[in-house]
Amino acid sequence: MATTRRDYYEVLGVARGASDEEIKKAFRSLARELHPDVSDEPDAEERFKEIVEAYEVLSSSERREIYDRFGHEGLRSGGFTPTFDLGNLSDLFSAFFGDDLFGVGARRSRRGADIGAEVEIELVEAATGVTKEVPFQVAVPCDACEGSGAEPGTSPVQCTSCGGSGRLQQVSRSVFGEFIRTATCPRCNGSGRVIESPCKQCRGAGRTMEERQLDVEIPAGIHDGQRIRISGEGHAGLPGGDAGDVYVLVHVRPDPRFAREGDDIFSEVDLTMTEAALGARITVPSLDGDVELEFEAGTQPGEVHVLAGHGMPVLQARGRGDHRVLVNVVIPRRLSPEQRELLGRFAAATDEQTYAAEDGFFQRLKSAFS
Repeated sequence: MATTRRDYYEVLGVARGASDEEIKKAFRSLARELHPDVSDEPDAEERFKEIVEAYEVLSSSERREIYDRFGHEGLRSGGFTPTFDLGNLSDLFSAFFGDDLFGVGARRSRRGADIGAEVEIELVEAATGVTKEVPFQVAVPCDACEGSGAEPGTSPVQCTSCGGSGRLQQVSRSVFGEFIRTATCPRCNGSGRVIESPCKQCRGAGRTMEERQLDVEIPAGIHDGQRIRISGEGHAGLPGGDAGDVYVLVHVRPDPRFAREGDDIFSEVDLTMTEAALGARITVPSLDGDVELEFEAGTQPGEVHVLAGHGMPVLQARGRGDHRVLVNVVIPRRLSPEQRELLGRFAAATDEQTYAAEDGFFQRLKSAFS
């Protein structure tokens, strides 16, 4: 916590004349959001300490009166020391609201862990959608003990240290009231049960590893690096807990024929100098197969032919992007004497009208990006 503390009313987001109920409501709301066992924010622990400190003061009529009259300095003179130990913060929180504020305790979540898997597909498969087999290793309930962790014919017994609650509580009193310190029971690790005869197959874990494959439906239009979540197919949870999820990372292999930009596809077509000058019909590849394009006489390098609606499907929506074909005019590099003579005669026969441009450079540039 910083040496200069913020105004406690500002910390909780309430007015100075706020009622006890408004202060309590604001604290509960912020605590649900910022509790370190729930929030992923990097500064959650510090912010949680800050709101607990503010609540410690404003929830007490005596401390609140001192703070309203003399501020932080008055509290320090009166001997008030804020709680800095995160364990004590959790105990204070439990003392005010009980263990049900976050539902079943987040620190003792029995849900199974999530699994990450990867799959690689072609760009054309991303355009149509495809079903792929994705292998991964997963923890499943042990067949021998049916997930209990106890040797068949025996059962886990209630932990005598915590009475089956999975927690040990210690009550302490101070001038500011009663505080309850709660900790996970070290004997049963918070499960509330003790396995006296562990299963020989899983060694008491209740789970074994298994190789599994899932048929994953990859939707049309998916982008490289996106993930697909498959609920309930991850590692098995502890007894009474749900299984985790599987997150499949999709890699889309680059296709040398195309470049993708959002939902649009770009490709190039090479025209010879004579094809560009005289016009030609050229077959070009597309995501839907080969298509034949008509290039008019006088086609210029840098022109773009748009195949509307032949791009990538829009993910989880209707419609498709466009396929834009950029014209590249190939200039001959090696000429025979005869070819050189013919080109020389052609050059001698040209005038300004031969190369008269219909569009300027910037207009063609604009067309290429539109």
